[in-house]
Amino acid sequence: MRGNDYRDLIAEYLVENFGDAGLLVYTEVSLGKTIIGKDRRVDVFVHHSHDRTALAIECKFQGSQGTTDEKIPYALQDLEASRVPGCLAYAGSGWSRGILHTLEASPLAAYCMPTSTLARSKATRELDHVVAATFGLWEHIIPKRRLFLRPS
Repeated sequence: MRGNDYRDLIAEYLVENFGDAGLLVYTEVSLGKTIIGKDRRVDVFVHHSHDRTALAIECKFQGSQGTTDEKIPYALQDLEASRVPGCLAYAGSGWSRGILHTLEASPLAAYCMPTSTLARSKATRELDHVVAATFGLWEHIIPKRRLFLRPS
């Protein structure tokens, strides 16, 4: 899978699972400047049409060992400096152990690897939580069967 394929998979997943809540999903959106003064282009930009909140998502897929590892610290710093809430969605088996640890420990990173059915699963849970927290869509991710009802 190439980077653009992963970006499009994340965008499609978000539309499928959160579009009915009023989330609009865009790809390749220009959004200010990076921490080194370059024009920022966000992979996925999610906008809530009801309350005008937004989330910028950088998408990183690493299918085999390579140089993407070197880009992760910069991507996380740049997300942190952005004026828009942000998240780095990642997947793939090619991450070095050190960078994988960095991603797993970062509050700005969320593992997400949707299946072909685009259904929510354990492999999408981290991004689901970021979306729910950003847009207040808890009812989309917390099962109704977990609602506590006081015994009568």
